[in-house]
Amino acid sequence: MPPRAKITREMVIDAAFEVARAKGVESVNARTVSDAMKCSTQPVMYHFSTIGELKRAVYEKTGEYHTGYLLNVPRDRENVMLGIGLNYIRFAVEEPNLFRVLFQSGLAKENSLAEMIDSQELAPVLSAMRAAMKLSMEQTKDVFVMLAMFVHGYASILANDSMAYDEALAAAHLKRVYKGAILAIREEDNV
Repeated sequence: MPPRAKITREMVIDAAFEVARAKGVESVNARTVSDAMKCSTQPVMYHFSTIGELKRAVYEKTGEYHTGYLLNVPRDRENVMLGIGLNYIRFAVEEPNLFRVLFQSGLAKENSLAEMIDSQELAPVLSAMRAAMKLSMEQTKDVFVMLAMFVHGYASILANDSMAYDEALAAAHLKRVYKGAILAIREEDNV
């Protein structure tokens, strides 16, 4: 008899991620994950003592996936910032269940926008923004807050099927907010 295939912690996380992606994080449990892996629930519970711990791992994996998604802006894109903002909105449209994992599940470590801005997970996004806008990190954070409120609201509406997605319209709205935020920061610094 051949040896059984070893099911790793990463395999369990990957399967739980796919369950959350397809059905929502509320559907992640030992049975749905083991069904996705075509095994018993034993490997799931071996690697995770609670389903809450497994959902936290799904949240972390989703965060990494989201960061990669946001930063995947074509090099020829005239404005990297607009590209990141549109990717955030597009993520909510293309991956609504994963958007909800990150922003509507209560699994986030950060309890406020201020905590999120200083988190390690956001550092690559802020660095890309800073380079694109040629602002100080403090100015970049100020612009980020203004954009985040707009973009997150827009994306939340789309993720919850409360509005049809029109990328050209979203880009036009985002461009106005982006220009206004940068103009406001620069005007404040010149006062």
